Amino acid sequence: MRRFRFVPAGCMSYFNALKPTRSMKKSILSLAGIFIGAMTIAQELPEVLPHYLTQEEADYAREMGYTTPQSRGIETPPPYDNLRTMAEWEEVQALVIAWEGFEQILKLITASAKEECEVIILTEEPAMTEAYLLGNSAGGPIDLENVSIIETDLNTIWARDYSGRTVYAEEVGMPFMVDWIYNRPRPDDDLSPEVVADHLGLELYATTASPYDVMGTGGNFMSDGFGTAFSSELILEENEGGNTWWGTQYPDQSEADIDGVFNAFMGVDTYIKMPTLPYDGIHHIDMHMKLLNEETILLAEYPEGVADGPQINANIEYVLNNYTTKWGTPFRVVRIPSPPQFGVDEYPNEGGWYLTYTNSLFVNNTVLVPTYYTEYDTTALRIYEENLPGYNVVGIDCDTSPNNIISLSGALHCITHEVGAENPLLISHQPLPDTEDDLNDYEVVAYMNHNQGVVNATLYWKTDLADNYSTAPMTSIGDNEWQGFIPAQEIGTRVYYYVEGEAADGKVQTRPMPAPEGYWHFDVLGELVFVQEQQVGSFEPVFPNPAGAITCVPLTINNEVQGSLDLLDMTGRTVQTLHAGSFAAGEQKYFFDASEFAAGVYLIRFETEGAVLTQQVMIK
Repeated sequence: MRRFRFVPAGCMSYFNALKPTRSMKKSILSLAGIFIGAMTIAQELPEVLPHYLTQEEADYAREMGYTTPQSRGIETPPPYDNLRTMAEWEEVQALVIAWEGFEQILKLITASAKEECEVIILTEEPAMTEAYLLGNSAGGPIDLENVSIIETDLNTIWARDYSGRTVYAEEVGMPFMVDWIYNRPRPDDDLSPEVVADHLGLELYATTASPYDVMGTGGNFMSDGFGTAFSSELILEENEGGNTWWGTQYPDQSEADIDGVFNAFMGVDTYIKMPTLPYDGIHHIDMHMKLLNEETILLAEYPEGVADGPQINANIEYVLNNYTTKWGTPFRVVRIPSPPQFGVDEYPNEGGWYLTYTNSLFVNNTVLVPTYYTEYDTTALRIYEENLPGYNVVGIDCDTSPNNIISLSGALHCITHEVGAENPLLISHQPLPDTEDDLNDYEVVAYMNHNQGVVNATLYWKTDLADNYSTAPMTSIGDNEWQGFIPAQEIGTRVYYYVEGEAADGKVQTRPMPAPEGYWHFDVLGELVFVQEQQVGSFEPVFPNPAGAITCVPLTINNEVQGSLDLLDMTGRTVQTLHAGSFAAGEQKYFFDASEFAAGVYLIRFETEGAVLTQQVMIK
């Protein structure tokens, strides 16, 4: 059924002139006799409006007048305690996309996401959208099970920015949506959260009325799921009063006011704001960073001194020096190289497109990653797989024509938005670090909460990926925490584990979510191992460490021995063998080029029959 919606009088003329037709064909904005300076506004908008605000849009809105739509949602803070904004890696019930161009990309997203949750497609032409999904292009027909196609007016494809965010009452209670004023003069987009909320039967709260009026954009917001949020300082700039670029008024809110609104509507109590980047025109943090879990930040990396690299590095140093994870420990940073634009080999500071691998999205057990060209894609996908073992990592081309959405300053995260599960079983655990303790059992503590309570928890562990998991019961120790133990292991052992919780209503959830294929792991480290009561030898410290280029691995061997010296990533996979075969007695030096590998923690392992020596090296 067609969804009709009241359009406020203040934006009626803008709505009618800017978007009177259906599908992706935008009308020609012709206003004879209206001039801005010496320029006549008589230009055709592109078929797909870019992520950024076009000059034509701004000129037209300024001349005709534009009032931000405010006819949606409850405009006072939610009357619930212990509000919690979900993190993107949590369980979701739906993924929202807007069918406004780039149909191949949207179809590929739908094909993957529908296996994990409901896909809600907002579209102006339901019949055309359905026909494309059932057609032969972009991988062939897909069935429409778990797909909901909703007819509604739209302006653009950029659903991340104008969709509502999921917030839970009482931490794991009833979900609802919170919508901000959209920072673009695109009224249909700004009103679309009510369509999704109506479809899912969720309450919609909106920061659209004084004193709670706040303008924001979803691509410039990330949550750790426990009260800490990240944005660029764009959130301050677009709420400091004065005129917008398109002629209406920004909300007039101080930083303290903004913090208060985010706390009252979304339960955010630590709001980290970082300087904007000089070459990212939209200033959305999802273009250069992504939270992979409560303690891990995936961060875009450029060659030294290139593009936004210096400011990104300064921002992360600010975060690391001033903020900690929910556990009070430093954030872990994983670097992922950002490529130059294909064909011209230019970075954003040279005029190239802003290619980003952080603009990805979680859909339960699947992670969708934008791809561009093989030289960089293989490294990026490997970094995701190494840091998210067990997840179904799917690359989707965002560069090759006609899929070059990245030319419009956005990718997969920018055109999607998740809605959190209706009945979450929240599990949070800080993975155990590597240890040198081979005598004492390893304590595993996990936070588990459900609206009807958690009645049972189990710890699963093993030391060989080919083996079955052993189980250990976990015991409630209060404050929603559950405790279990993994038996002590020998030096040189890698331990893989995950946890599972069961709620009183029978719901079962694991963390990591894709367990048993997914897992955490830690190594039992030690520098000296004895064979027949004789020391095989010892490592001297690897240098330089952290490593970024040619790296030296000094090794002292007591007696000639057969073995292998390998570089392993944190999944335990051998990424390079430095030497295999005979090792002569005495001091030896072996080398590898750290620039060939993604940033992160690696393990140097020297293994002989009955002996293993290990040490860590950080590649920057």
